[in-house]
This record gives sequence, structure tokens and C-alpha cells, in this order.
Amino acid sequence: MAAILIVDDERSMREFLKILLEKAGHAPVTVGNGAAAVQALQGQHFDLVISDIRMPGMNGLDLLARIKEIDPGLPVVLITAYASPNDAVIAMRSGAYDYLTKPFKVEEIERIVTSALVSAATPQKEESTGMAGIIGDSPEMLKIFDQIRQVAPTHANVIIYGESGTGKELVAKAIHQLSRVATRPFMPIICNAIPESLFESELFGHVKGAFTGATANKTGLLEAANNGSVFLDEIGELPLMIQTKLLRVLQEREFKPVGGTETVKINVRIICATNKDLEGEVMAGRFREDLFYRLAVVPIRVPSLRERKSDIPMLIDYFLRKYSEMFDKQVSAISSYAMEVLMDYDFPGNVRELENIIERGVAMESSNIILPESLTLATHRREMARQQAEPAARGLDEAMVFDLGLEEVLARQEKHYIEQALAKSNNSKMQAAELLKMSFRSLRYKIKKYGIDT
Repeated sequence: MAAILIVDDERSMREFLKILLEKAGHAPVTVGNGAAAVQALQGQHFDLVISDIRMPGMNGLDLLARIKEIDPGLPVVLITAYASPNDAVIAMRSGAYDYLTKPFKVEEIERIVTSALVSAATPQKEESTGMAGIIGDSPEMLKIFDQIRQVAPTHANVIIYGESGTGKELVAKAIHQLSRVATRPFMPIICNAIPESLFESELFGHVKGAFTGATANKTGLLEAANNGSVFLDEIGELPLMIQTKLLRVLQEREFKPVGGTETVKINVRIICATNKDLEGEVMAGRFREDLFYRLAVVPIRVPSLRERKSDIPMLIDYFLRKYSEMFDKQVSAISSYAMEVLMDYDFPGNVRELENIIERGVAMESSNIILPESLTLATHRREMARQQAEPAARGLDEAMVFDLGLEEVLARQEKHYIEQALAKSNNSKMQAAELLKMSFRSLRYKIKKYGIDT
């Protein structure tokens, strides 16, 4: 039996939830506003709070913030009759356990209450090298682990931001493995790996005769992952037509296969990842704003390797063991100078690049310790990174473009010229925008995008 605090300014809703929870064997207490809820929390221990969002006086989001001050570990479920993606984003970012819109089904609230109580009662065990296959114990990664543990038991959609090679898919897998559907399918879909002409059929399936070559019915990837999790990698590459159809799936939990007339009911959790600035894509008209808010209920940003360099020794040790076993070699250590080279390196390719460097080092090393000579790729790239950081603007060097990619090189040059324009105009954004022949709004967006200090 759990003590559950119900906060709602509607008496009928308070009574409905009280009867429902009493039937489930719990001990609910009801109050009609946020102030009364705070008073109740200060005088009694509760295992869960269920609160309306829109109430006179202290609203649900303000109450959530107050609860986190009183008892940070107390799970809070927010409910509202006014479905707002923005409210959902704010609620989950503020630490709500889950978010429901009225009218909701009885089994839905029962499921969330049970899940919240189980999650709160389960002790969290910290692994010495990370969690769920993710290596690291830096403060940046411990924060990620906390976010994963918090969001995994919910059914909230998650979007994972991070540069290429940071381990976004590992984070998605960890969320699935710690979720209530861990035994159900985890379906990774790389959006930029599917031709646009085939995307609709791959995602939603098709019926026989729907188009030339459709000789049999085909189950789509979404249906194959029913009751599990779908991981949409590189979501920023999703064609606009598919964005529209995916939005309907998120709203209605159903779709029709290509050429089909029968509706397929679906219940999947969507986890997305991108190395793009999706808000910028929305501003540019390349990504639907309504879909963005549906997907980005809980954003998680995976730090680059250069932001968590204290994890490098642990990662190196892991990759040394992995590839020594794979190649049947006894390379068990790395020289102090080789370690110094790697610790001083910027890793534009992040963890994926570090793994590649260690794999190559183990494969090429004839001794049982990796020496600097085995890190030629790393030292070469480090020198390129140093040259790219020079204050003077550089031309489009072919080797640099092919090494880092055209978009990265152009982004670095764009940042450089914006900084120069701001310096020439004494940090006047209006004058800098005139110098660069661009709109003030676009300049302000790019200053935020590149993290330029003004």
C-alpha cells in the first residue's frame, strides 16, 4: 500500500482518482490546490504525487519545482485537460516522472502509478565503469546515467543530441534495456541509410500490389517493433512526407500500410538521435515544428569525448581488452607518452575514433604495450586540429575537407567570420549583421548555435 497525494482543483477528478487508487489498495489523500499540497507534503510522507497542471494559484509545474526542493526523489505524475507539447517538454525537463492528458484510460493511470512506485522503490546500483554498455564515470556521464534512469521507466519520447561517434545509439539501447518493455523488440532505423523512395514502405509496410514490385504483403519496421522501442537515428534526415505520417502515428497510435485500407494499431516508444540542430532545421522549414515537440519531450545531450577526457583511460582499457581478445594478442597497456598524446588530442570523431585508434594500435603493435609509433593516425589528426584552430581564416584545404567533412569545415569558417564581425563592431549584433550581409535574426541564431561569447 502506498501513500499517494492527489492534487486537482476539480472535485470530481479528485474523487475519481481516490476511488480508483483505493480499489488498487493504496491510501490516497486529496487536496484542491498547490499550497495545500505543499502543506500536506511537509506534514506527511508520500510515495507518489499526482497533480493537475493548470490550477489557480500555484500551478502543477510550480508545485513540481517545490516538491523537488522538499523531496527530490519523490515521483510526480502530471495530468492536464489541455494537451500541450510544450507543457510536456517543460514537465519532463523539470523532473516529472510522467505526463498524462485527460481524458485518460483507467489502465493507463494504473500502469503509470505502478511503474512510478516500483521505480522509486528499486535501489539504483552504480556500476564502476558505467551502465548498460556505456563506459565512463566522469561527472558528465554520471549526469547522463541519471537521465537514463529517470526517463527509462516512462513512456516519454526521447531525443538524443550529440556529435557523430559519441554513442547516441548506446544511450538509446540503455533506455530500452531499463524500460518496462526491455524484453520487447528494439528496432534501430538509420534514416539517412534508406532511399527516400523506399522509406514509407520500409517504415509502414505495404500490401501486395501497392506498387510495381510489391509482390507480397510486407510488415513495416514500426509494426515489427510493436510494444517495444524504435530508435530513429539521424532523425534530421527524415523526408517531410514521412515526418507528416510519423506525426500521425505519434498522435493516433495507428497508420495504414502503403496501398492498404485497414488501420494498423501500434504502441511503440520513439527514441531519436541527431547530430543536427533540429531547432535550426525547424526555423529553416526542413523539419516540422509539431513533430519536433512530439519527439523532443525529453532531450538528452551526449557530451563529446573532449568534454569528458577523464573517461579516456577507462575507455582505452576497455578497448585494449576487447581487441586483444579479438585479435588473440596480449596487448595489455599503453605507454605513458602514447597516453599523453591521446589525452592532448581533440577527437573530432569522439569515442568511435578512439576505438578505431586502439583497434589499429592493437593490430599493428608487436609488443605487449601500445607505443606512440602505433598512433600515427591520431598524431596526424591532432596536428590538423591545431592548424584548424589558428586565428587566421583558412581556405578550403582539400585534405581538411576530406578528413573532417565539408559541413564541419564550413561551420568553423562561419564561426570565425562571425567572431571577426562582432569584434569589428564592438559586439553590436546589428552592425555585425550588416557587415555580414545577413539578417539580425539569423545572426542571433548562429551566435547561439556556435556558442559565441558576446
